Amino acid sequence: MSVFARHLLWLLIIAMALFGAHPVSAQVVPQNPPLPGAPTDLPGQVVLNPSGRCVQPPPMVELKDYDGPFHKVIGAFTQKLDRQSVHDPHYKQGAVLCSLPIKDKFVLFLHNAVDPETFISAGFNAGISQAENDDPSYGQGGKGYAQRLGASYVDQVQVRFFKEFAYPAIFSEDPRYYRMGQGSPRRRLLHAVAHAVVAYNDNGRPMFNFSEWMGEISGTSISNLYHPGNQRGVLPAAQDIAFDVAMDIGFDELREFWPEVARKLKLPFRDQNEQPAEALPAAR
Repeated sequence: MSVFARHLLWLLIIAMALFGAHPVSAQVVPQNPPLPGAPTDLPGQVVLNPSGRCVQPPPMVELKDYDGPFHKVIGAFTQKLDRQSVHDPHYKQGAVLCSLPIKDKFVLFLHNAVDPETFISAGFNAGISQAENDDPSYGQGGKGYAQRLGASYVDQVQVRFFKEFAYPAIFSEDPRYYRMGQGSPRRRLLHAVAHAVVAYNDNGRPMFNFSEWMGEISGTSISNLYHPGNQRGVLPAAQDIAFDVAMDIGFDELREFWPEVARKLKLPFRDQNEQPAEALPAAR
């Protein structure tokens, strides 16, 4: 099974887990009271930070906000979608998101490094690798699987380090996905695809997504050091990078439409206090 097929299968499993779940009920999370002078149609709070007056996204939904152990399992899996996405407030004149300090970029990386989805994905990839006898020097059996599991987990963590902390800190780039939240489905789909190329700097201005591409290049290069079975050369590396970027686009699509999915499944989510997409003004 190719790397692309493996990643596509994993994405399909995630989609089936989300869309195949029965609607569940959750405890109601109280709304955040707006500060004086805050725009009433923005879901976050207006605060002052070094870049000036800005919109601070709502706090993350906690596991205690889910009703019952099964719902908490769903919440633990879907929190990653909320953690790395924020609603772009550009539809409000003069509204900008608060910048993400370097320490918060590091915290974001740490959260994602120990996220349950990261461990499950590593275990899934290790199982496929074992079945296909990738990296044959690892051998088979429990020892071989353990080595593949460790290598797969390191793959994910070191790439996240570059994409979510190191390069965002170097290039003053915001590693979060700026969710459009309004407009036609086609425009929102294209917006999510464009994030592979266009990111935002710490002042909320568009910039090239250095972290995505530099992070993938760095991660792919380093993985050759502990994957003795990896194919060397420019073409195999370019294929791996392209497949990983395609996977990131898939997750960005999920992040873009996550409010609609969460409402359908009756799950709490970070921006649940905002108006539904159809009630928001048209995107500019």
